Amino acid sequence: MLKNFLSIIGAYKLYEKWLWFQVKNGPKLEHIAIIMDGNRRWASEKERNPWLGHKKGADTVEHLLEWCELLGVKFVTLYTFSTENFNRIPEEIEEIMKIAEEKFRKLLTNERIHRNKVHVKVIGQVNLLPESLQDLISEVEIATANYKNQFLNFAFAYGGRAEILNATKSIVNKVINGELNLEDINEETFEKYLYTSHMPNQEPDLIIRTSGEERLSGFL
Repeated sequence: MLKNFLSIIGAYKLYEKWLWFQVKNGPKLEHIAIIMDGNRRWASEKERNPWLGHKKGADTVEHLLEWCELLGVKFVTLYTFSTENFNRIPEEIEEIMKIAEEKFRKLLTNERIHRNKVHVKVIGQVNLLPESLQDLISEVEIATANYKNQFLNFAFAYGGRAEILNATKSIVNKVINGELNLEDINEETFEKYLYTSHMPNQEPDLIIRTSGEERLSGFL
């Protein structure tokens, strides 16, 4: 609403420059996490199918990566699809998976990803996704496995409780097998078994929810 109003009166560019100045000259951000939310609401307002909103949201990721590159943000985590989203109507889920396949296929040859050596990782219960999408994700992860300049995580089929449960099970198994002492378990130990253990900076400096709501919905 604000963007449309400012565009009409010709002030949006000035507003955009002011926002850029505030971010650029504010505290240094290393890890930004974004909850990709509000896509269905956007589609509903325009009387379109919900998956058109999801496609519109997915298309903004390229611009997002460009902004993060300019700001020097090294770690980006996008919460794109939760395990609870599997409860939506089958047609919507199917369309979301198609959009995801299209985007991951493009990531394989994305110039920015390879030029900037961006390590791409999907965090979540990947085994719940269609096999064709699992294969594409694996290809992208293998192709970028040795890149360490930037890190791009997609939280897909992700649930915060499931992440904690999986980490706990892994630690318990280590203790049972005599590979880990109970006394040695601390926060640092626990972090090693989280989905984001591949990153040196796991804690987000800033979490943004694109719909403007102020809740985490089980994210990280």
